[in-house]
Amino acid sequence: MARSYYSTVFEQPADQVWARIRDFNDDRWSGEVAKSASENGKSGSTVGTIRVHEFSGKTARSDLQAYSETERFFTYGFVGTPPIPVKNYQATLRVTPIIDGNRAFVEWCATFDCAEVERDHWMKHLMDSFARWLAALCKECS
Repeated sequence: MARSYYSTVFEQPADQVWARIRDFNDDRWSGEVAKSASENGKSGSTVGTIRVHEFSGKTARSDLQAYSETERFFTYGFVGTPPIPVKNYQATLRVTPIIDGNRAFVEWCATFDCAEVERDHWMKHLMDSFARWLAALCKECS
């Protein structure tokens, strides 16, 4: 199983960052998603909701597998055919308060299976994507 990981520090408080991303059904903050909504009418904090989003001419479906308002994280996976050639994809986005300076530590990690020959490519691709999306989030939270 492969693992991609990216973390960064936001100068904004954790509550402010979490307030922007806490709705799993709305990931337009990433800067690349044109449309994002619940497919099955469940809220963005309800485990089992299925989000459909459109980005870069692709459509992806993701299911919310775990969610914690108090711990400020959610975990999700792909439903149906993923937008990249991976299997068993599971990702977690987490916001942790940094007490010193009232800032936020934000981390995004994913595990997945893929062809061994493509492993390094997809690990880097996802890490770069997480970095790009979190940079867009940081701008939006400023």
